[in-house]
Amino acid sequence: MDNIVFDDFLKMDLRVAEIKACEDVEGADRLYKITIDVGEERTIVAGIKLHYTKEELVGKKIAIVANLEPRKLRGIISHGMLLAASNEDKSSVVLLTLDKDMVNGARIS
Repeated sequence: MDNIVFDDFLKMDLRVAEIKACEDVEGADRLYKITIDVGEERTIVAGIKLHYTKEELVGKKIAIVANLEPRKLRGIISHGMLLAASNEDKSSVVLLTLDKDMVNGARIS
C-alpha cells in the first residue's frame, strides 16, 4: 500500500448520500444507475448488481466521493463514486453505510 501526503487526502470530498432510486443499466450485468441525494440529486453508476438487489439499496445512507471527475459509463454520466469494501477477488462486496442517521450531504472527515 502506497502512502499519500495529507494534502492529497484533503482534496477528497467525502459525503453522506441517500439512495433514492436504483435502475438496471441496459446491457450491463454488473451495473446499476443509482439516483442519490447528497444535498442535491445526482446520478452515479456502480458495479454492485451482483451483490445487492435494487430493493436493498433504496433508502440506504452511504458514503461517496463527491468530487470525483464525472465519467461516462455505458452512456450514463456518473457524478461520484460510492465507497465499498471487497475481498481480493471481489466475490464479496459490502457498501460503507452509516450506523446512525445523518443529514444528506454531510461531510465525512
